[in-house]
Amino acid sequence: MEDLLRPIYQERASDPRTLGVLRVEKHLTSSPVTDNFDTILLIVVTEQASEWSVKHYEFESGTAALHSVTAEKLREWIEFSGYRRMFQWVSQGQILFDRNEYLYNLKEEVNMFPKEQRELKMAMEFAKGARSYKEAVELYDTSNLLDSYNKIIRSLHALARLTILEQGYHPELMVWEQVKRIDPAIHKLYQELITSDEQLNERIELMMLAIDFTLGNKVDVAIKHLQSVLKEKNEPWAFGELKQHPALAPYALDLGMMVHYLVDKNRLKVKRMKTKGEGVYHRLYQLTDQP
Repeated sequence: MEDLLRPIYQERASDPRTLGVLRVEKHLTSSPVTDNFDTILLIVVTEQASEWSVKHYEFESGTAALHSVTAEKLREWIEFSGYRRMFQWVSQGQILFDRNEYLYNLKEEVNMFPKEQRELKMAMEFAKGARSYKEAVELYDTSNLLDSYNKIIRSLHALARLTILEQGYHPELMVWEQVKRIDPAIHKLYQELITSDEQLNERIELMMLAIDFTLGNKVDVAIKHLQSVLKEKNEPWAFGELKQHPALAPYALDLGMMVHYLVDKNRLKVKRMKTKGEGVYHRLYQLTDQP
């Protein structure tokens, strides 16, 4: 198949806009990493008509998918976990063409996993986990058990990814196999939820307690990114200010629930500021250890 694909990527490599070409091979009969294609070709460019384009090919010897993506879009996916497969392709793929060592340097950066990037991703997963947990509790209290169960699953997935990040690794597609090696206790929670013979409501109750406990244990390491923003000034923040802060944009949709959770856990304190309305106050937020 390589002989058939070579003319395709060599033509792209001759384009001055092409920064690099990677190849990823399927190693299992069923491979979510490669979308079940036998070969993935990833072409990174400086610019093109669309940020991301895909072409599918079929040969006598198998199938292939060619993904062409701008460097800017690829950077966004890597930094904000927008497309996990793409991250694994960069991390594990074989370099076929590399202009000015662009892909080599990108691989090095991915494997080094800078502290600032890891703290951002931990905050993102914590925010997702806290939101799903809070929603699970609300749905359970209104007797929507199946919906609550679904939110519990989502919260556990976020906690699993958070645990992997905490240990300095990137979450992979098969996240539970990773967690089983890194933190068996989190893996056991997931197993108990899906395999237990107990009634659904009893399983949900137990999981809500366990998730609340686990979130509480991870809160200090998971909110370092948010703390760094809050410490930019000594005065308390209006929520609108936080929501518009560019550093918090990757988890802005979950920020409200995250702030609510941190107030409940006494990691944030609320200060009130008068408005023009009688008895109505602006609600402002500040770290509990700030004066």
